[in-house]
Amino acid sequence: MCHREHPLVLQFNTERLSCKICQSTQRRGFVYCCSPCKFVIHIDCAFPPPVVEEKNHPHPFTRLLRRVPFVCDACGTEGIYVSHVCSTCNIVVHKKCISLPRVIKSKWHDHRIFHKYFLPDDFRSLDCIICHDKVNSDHGSYSCSYCNITSHVNCVIEDKDSYFIVLDEDDDELSYESSINVLERNDAREATKIKHCKHGHNLMLSSSLGEHENSCDGCMLSMSDPFYCCSECDFLLHKACTEFPRMKHVWHHPCQIPLRLISDEAFQCEKCWQVSNAFAYECCECEEKTRLQCVIALTPGAQTCSKHDHPLFYYRECEGQCNACGNDDIVAAFRCKDSDFVLDLECFSLPITAHQKCDEHLLKLIYRGGNNYPESHYCDICEESRDPNRWFYRCTLCDTYAHVNCVLGKYPFIKLGRIYEEKNHPHPLAFVKKSYYYPDCGVCGEPCEDLALECSKSGCNYIVHWNWVAPDDLQGFCFYDM
Repeated sequence: MCHREHPLVLQFNTERLSCKICQSTQRRGFVYCCSPCKFVIHIDCAFPPPVVEEKNHPHPFTRLLRRVPFVCDACGTEGIYVSHVCSTCNIVVHKKCISLPRVIKSKWHDHRIFHKYFLPDDFRSLDCIICHDKVNSDHGSYSCSYCNITSHVNCVIEDKDSYFIVLDEDDDELSYESSINVLERNDAREATKIKHCKHGHNLMLSSSLGEHENSCDGCMLSMSDPFYCCSECDFLLHKACTEFPRMKHVWHHPCQIPLRLISDEAFQCEKCWQVSNAFAYECCECEEKTRLQCVIALTPGAQTCSKHDHPLFYYRECEGQCNACGNDDIVAAFRCKDSDFVLDLECFSLPITAHQKCDEHLLKLIYRGGNNYPESHYCDICEESRDPNRWFYRCTLCDTYAHVNCVLGKYPFIKLGRIYEEKNHPHPLAFVKKSYYYPDCGVCGEPCEDLALECSKSGCNYIVHWNWVAPDDLQGFCFYDM
């Protein structure tokens, strides 16, 4: 009835055509096929029962054998061949959508998400958190009422390894264990004194940035209000960085198990390839690590950038040229839906401010030149030419201009002072960068002008270049060529 032009012949599906009824493709096997029209129906789909009952829906579905275009109320996509109708709910669905799971736990979201045929009017966000296109609230989608987020059905279930079905909806949802213990709260119930699982001392809530010039020990970005500080050492954490749990699922890691929060370990991030010893999430199965800043950047939803007025969304497939570095070999990037503004992951994560010994003031990341004089189009650190259309760092007080790489160096996300265990030396070694006096390396005898490891034991003057100690996969990575 759904293909009246020619008879269908039982034959081997050599071209691996998808079934017009269930829209899926079998790896191999016999199908009913019309070769001239490329029309294929699976054997099971050719003789389905007239009435289908499914536990995920309270009423039976009746098969409608008519070649009539329709929009599936379960997934929101079009259909043209056999449809299934629930006369009680007045909905029409694909055959494959009859068995859609009602509740799933997806790597794209921290809470369970529910399948709904129609979204209520109070949903604030109707952009899919995966593809960022609009979700039609009049048709089916997966949503979280707690966070007011929603996703296209096909975006959520496209990767079968990215979710699992919640069988018992009545079970309480288990959230991942918090990284902090709250010791004291103020009258507004805000935590003023906490103990973080990755630091040995208590942390106090603060808003006085003047006395703290270091970066956050979690994400390695400049400090901003509010934040927690340690009264016994220089450990600092953004308030937002304390809210990350000990275990977390992320959509961009292929393993099914959640990742665990780690710190004080030198590693190379699997997403941006930068070397860091700040906070990260590590997979307990493959041991790959992702910087906390990359986890933050790749969190589904709109992201803000101080250099652009509109929100940016991360697209797994994106064409264009990065506005910051000019890289046009982009596979995935952050893109504005309202303009052609594009940033790759490395440039999106650039620190807004940075210290450099060439200037006593804090340098600020600039996205366009302050003037058109040719003499300003040079880097004051390497004294080489600088493209004024590419992002750079500048001190407005001293009129200093510098390449991004010249300011950040080869290891911008290594926290100085952190301990690194080296088996060839009996004492703990600490990461250091000498500003003016460069002692000779204990291995090659050359001055230690870049990142080095220095013995933390009093009286031991051992120091060695980081490159002599670091494994091959931790030798560093630059954002882009100058």
